[in-house]
Amino acid sequence: MTDTHDAEKIVLKEGDLAPDFSMDASRARTVSLAAQKGKPFVLYFYPKADTPGCTTEACGFNEALAQFEKAGLTVIGVSRDPVKKLDKFAEKYALTFPLASDESGAVTEAYGVWVEKSLYGRTYMGIDRTTFLIDAEGRIARIWHKVKVPGHVEAVLAAAQALA
Repeated sequence: MTDTHDAEKIVLKEGDLAPDFSMDASRARTVSLAAQKGKPFVLYFYPKADTPGCTTEACGFNEALAQFEKAGLTVIGVSRDPVKKLDKFAEKYALTFPLASDESGAVTEAYGVWVEKSLYGRTYMGIDRTTFLIDAEGRIARIWHKVKVPGHVEAVLAAAQALA
């Protein structure tokens, strides 16, 4: 028996137009593709706020934020956590960039990062840690799938600086 969901799986590639989005974010903000028009940005997806890998990744982006901004880019983190949890996460680690809430799952589905995962023989659906570098025209310039956190922020920053 085949799962029709798998047949509909979205696979984005470099050069594709970034799927549209609008989400509520930490610190009473809203983020959207329209608001980023004409400006390159980093959109990174992470599984769950305030877990070890996600905290390391978020703190890494936060520490490099001035360098991203100097290159003319903003950084937006996305998970399916509710905004209230994202606010606590942002406050706990003094994260200043927006952490967007995709509680409905529409954005994680549109970007193809909601995938079947496996842990200790149990399968479940979750976010594949993925980063998209989106250019000023709204096209995907780079994609990092199955991100390993160590060294990732530096790799994204180097690509962002090359793009700028």
